[in-house]
Amino acid sequence: MASYDYEYFKREIKALTEIDLNSYKEKQMKRRIDTLISKHSIQGYDEYMKALKTNKEYFEEFINYITINVSEFYRNPDQWQILDKDVIPELIGKFGKNLKIWSAACSTGDEPYSLVMALSRHIPLDQIKIYATDLDKQVIAKAKVGLYTEKSVAAVPSDLKKKYFTQVGPSYKISDEIKSRVEFKEHNLLKDTYPTDYNLIVCRNVLIYFTEEAKDEVFRKFYKSLAKGGVLFIGSTEQIINYREIGFERKNSFFYVKPKV
Repeated sequence: MASYDYEYFKREIKALTEIDLNSYKEKQMKRRIDTLISKHSIQGYDEYMKALKTNKEYFEEFINYITINVSEFYRNPDQWQILDKDVIPELIGKFGKNLKIWSAACSTGDEPYSLVMALSRHIPLDQIKIYATDLDKQVIAKAKVGLYTEKSVAAVPSDLKKKYFTQVGPSYKISDEIKSRVEFKEHNLLKDTYPTDYNLIVCRNVLIYFTEEAKDEVFRKFYKSLAKGGVLFIGSTEQIINYREIGFERKNSFFYVKPKV
């Protein structure tokens, strides 16, 4: 399909959804969109755009497909151990138990719910509040249901799995007492205003799909969103190469601190 048509498609998508496809790696994104177009036997980007504007199912499928939703609880468990043993106690020492925490690009809820469970080892549940955001309202809807596959919950520590999950057929449903600690909102990391004064921001395995320029912009905005002494927790597939220039101190490969001074 012609690149001119794809340029038109990107402009139309920006107008329709406020999602800027220029901030994603073009080859990957174009391939994902071309797959959808072929699936529905549609002739080109122009016809597909018309279909997105008139067919609700196509539109929701498109949003779901271009937003990357590979998620699981306690992904990379060794990093969650560092969070549990070092980071959370340090944050409580600095800020007290009413921590302000943002799970950005939270996908289907695995991450914010993991955060609630991790915090529950240190803080009473009724004092925990997680602000969780994602671009895709479909995955937020899935997160609110709180039903997960066996694979998705495989890394949850056994005591927490027993305490907070109920098996429903082949799936696992997370308890309402965990769900009630998370507030979900739609938010576009590349366009919307960032909340401020957070003690911990968690954004993992999402920015690998962004261009270097978009990544840099997001990391700088996260820095501004953190309170002094706050921590940014990123994924094992990511690194902040210019963290010093932004102002961060690196605690280790996945945890970056905004200095108190």
